Amino acid sequence: MSSTIICKVVLYSDLASVDLTKEETTGAISSKGSTPENLQQEDGSVFSFITWNIDGLDLKNLPERARGVYSAIALYSPDVIFLQEVIPPYYSFLKKKASSYEIITGRDEGYFTAIMLKKSRVKFKSQEIIPFPNTRMMRNLLCVHASISGNELFLMTSHLESTRGHAEERMNQFKMVLKKIEEAPASTTVIFAGDTNLRDQEVTKCGGLPSNISDVWEFLGKPKHCRYTWDTQMNSNLGIRATCKYRFDRILYRAAADGGHIIPQSLDLLGLEKLDCGRFPSDHWGLLCTLDVIL
Repeated sequence: MSSTIICKVVLYSDLASVDLTKEETTGAISSKGSTPENLQQEDGSVFSFITWNIDGLDLKNLPERARGVYSAIALYSPDVIFLQEVIPPYYSFLKKKASSYEIITGRDEGYFTAIMLKKSRVKFKSQEIIPFPNTRMMRNLLCVHASISGNELFLMTSHLESTRGHAEERMNQFKMVLKKIEEAPASTTVIFAGDTNLRDQEVTKCGGLPSNISDVWEFLGKPKHCRYTWDTQMNSNLGIRATCKYRFDRILYRAAADGGHIIPQSLDLLGLEKLDCGRFPSDHWGLLCTLDVIL
């Protein structure tokens, strides 16, 4: 969430009037030839996921923006989707339109995170919600145990405390995330993906990442094209005149101890095109990550 969190929270009273399930999705993006979904069906050695703060608290143009997010899901058909800033009407919309996914949520009111698993490829095993005891913004850590192609997965998402003024709490939450990653069974591949709201210096203040945990953007050589996921120069949704560029949305990866059976291969941004309403699907860019599965 951006620095406009206070402004967004006052919109909670309007959420009950939102019904995205009535909106048609005939404008969804389509592609010619083989889609990533088709390729994955033919080749189980590819694993992909999306992480995206979908800005559900901004009700302006929300039906069209939700269709934009769903279009990306339909186009890329990832195996797992990590979402932040989901609101109940958005959850109902996704449950109806993305019926090929199982949706696990971090809570069921206000706004929350969600992890979506493609039923045909990812086997759900269990879930866990870790509360952040000192959050003032209803934040927590959502964890899901699953498996794909015989590989055990521990999937995690969160929306860490927002704004510069809450850096101390955000860093405490980040330390809880790192602790949970390290506590996961050694035989499991761990993936955390979410809106961390972290500044680089805050990661340094936390002592950096443990040696067995990688930041996927750094692991892949710090590709310039997807460095910034919250960029007010490129993304005009919030109408902020000042240029602010941050890598708020991050992916952490810990390989299974008995070998790199799932290895990150590429990273790209999503949601870069304006919709007909003149706005982007979210004030955040989404991240699409592909990984190799060693069968």
